[in-house]
Amino acid sequence: MATHVINVERREDEGKGASRRLRRDGKVPAIVYGGDLQPVGIQLDHEKLWLASQNEWFYSSILGLSLNGDVQKVLLRDLQRHPYKQQILHLDFQRVSENEILRAAVPLHLLNGEKSPAGKIAGVVIMHELTEVTVACLPKDLPEAIQVDLSDLVVGAVVHLSDLKLPAGVEIPQLKLGKEHDVAVVVAKHARGEEEPAAAPEEAKK
Repeated sequence: MATHVINVERREDEGKGASRRLRRDGKVPAIVYGGDLQPVGIQLDHEKLWLASQNEWFYSSILGLSLNGDVQKVLLRDLQRHPYKQQILHLDFQRVSENEILRAAVPLHLLNGEKSPAGKIAGVVIMHELTEVTVACLPKDLPEAIQVDLSDLVVGAVVHLSDLKLPAGVEIPQLKLGKEHDVAVVVAKHARGEEEPAAAPEEAKK
């Protein structure tokens, strides 16, 4: 998979005051940690970062942070937003090693639900129970998304985690915890509620 490269700068000043000054200058403070290296404070251009953050890959792909041409591969682990402004306040990035298994949340792309037998029946609702799933794999095998083809979905059917078709080298750790963790991803059911059961004779006399 391709690595998305983002230019960064070294951040010399630490503390809340320094972070406020950065934000006033259109920069975003961040930290890079993990691996055999010490945590490093960096800063990013807010306008370019905001544009990148509008893409799904920003949250689930391996990112390349380029500091004067030196690229470190990382995953976004935390992003803090302003409560009401369109502003990113801080980010945490974790370094990844090519030879170490990582865990990351990957979005699910649910396709062709409207073309399925269930999707063509009036009054049937296709419930999307999950929008992402945590996978484990080497960095080179991390998918940007997992495709879920619903073309054959029928009324009453349930698509579970174990039904997902995963790329080579990718697994879902949750499935190792037992059958009760094989949760539903998609459910197709009638929208109308079931009729309430009739009252028992002794209840009807009360």
